[in-house]
Amino acid sequence: MDAERLMNAALNEEIKRLTTLGLHRRCVESDLPRLAGLTLEINRLKKAKNAVVCAHVYQTPDIILGIGDLVGDSYKLADDCRKTAADVIVFCGVHFMAETAKILNPSKKVYVPSKNAGCSLSEAVTGADVRKLKAEHPGLPVITYINTSAEVKAESDCIVTSANAEKILRRMYEKHERLIFIPDRFMGANLAKTLGKTPGEDIILWNGTCVVHERFDPELIKVYRKNYPGLVALAHAECPSELIAEVDFMGGTGDMMRYVENTDAAAYLLVTECGFGELARLKFPNKNFIAMCRLCPYMKSITLESVLALLQDPAPEEVTVPADIAARAKISIEKMFELAA
Repeated sequence: MDAERLMNAALNEEIKRLTTLGLHRRCVESDLPRLAGLTLEINRLKKAKNAVVCAHVYQTPDIILGIGDLVGDSYKLADDCRKTAADVIVFCGVHFMAETAKILNPSKKVYVPSKNAGCSLSEAVTGADVRKLKAEHPGLPVITYINTSAEVKAESDCIVTSANAEKILRRMYEKHERLIFIPDRFMGANLAKTLGKTPGEDIILWNGTCVVHERFDPELIKVYRKNYPGLVALAHAECPSELIAEVDFMGGTGDMMRYVENTDAAAYLLVTECGFGELARLKFPNKNFIAMCRLCPYMKSITLESVLALLQDPAPEEVTVPADIAARAKISIEKMFELAA
């Protein structure tokens, strides 16, 4: 009975913690005991195994708030992984992010809690594709969006994220008249417009797209503006240029969150993956957010249950990168940190 009382007390404290963080506002309240039971056991196992959970902002609030130790966009998580003292990294994101964590932490165990956590952008280009591009455009530096495999990063000169792509491209153009940007053609076109460059001439693009961001309808933004006077529209840089032309701000998720934090609009329209909007609502409960989002099937394949299963039996989901590929990919990733500083 003493053990049962202790367990019930611990569960009640966990329910209070999740409620304090606002999770009760994002789920059926009667489901909190189940969620609390999962987060309680996951956090116990994390401590026992000296594990850290990286949670991308597109994950669900129960993962971000309940078990996330390092939370952020691709750039922040890559940077945070370099500094962790944990022996084990559980990456609640997609596979290319976990590969990046492994490249930067070769002595640590890295896992993704889902076999289905892929990425349409990462799957849009291969190392062989990059080698062919380089042969067709000899001497041009290859600037690669982080949403790519380790093999592609190994063929690249510098990696960028949506948070630092504009800054790094400006620095690259100081030394090069032309360059290759892969794999997101929409992001590349949006950056080209910002920098005054011409796709196909100053910047060679690849035909990759994000399954989430490619499908937003720019006409809907006009409808929202009529229905919500004073609305500010923000969109991720992976969206088509026709949509970007209709919004007030383009950037990565970290940029978008800072914009919301530092402004006071009548309403905010966040055109990106739905998890970001959920996190924004929790972080700024007094601000008005209008829903226009799409779910990422890859990100949402990760659940508390899959994280718990992984911590109980991690072997099948370990992320590995061949040493030669990791060594070459690390050079391009470190170049990003250097140029983004």
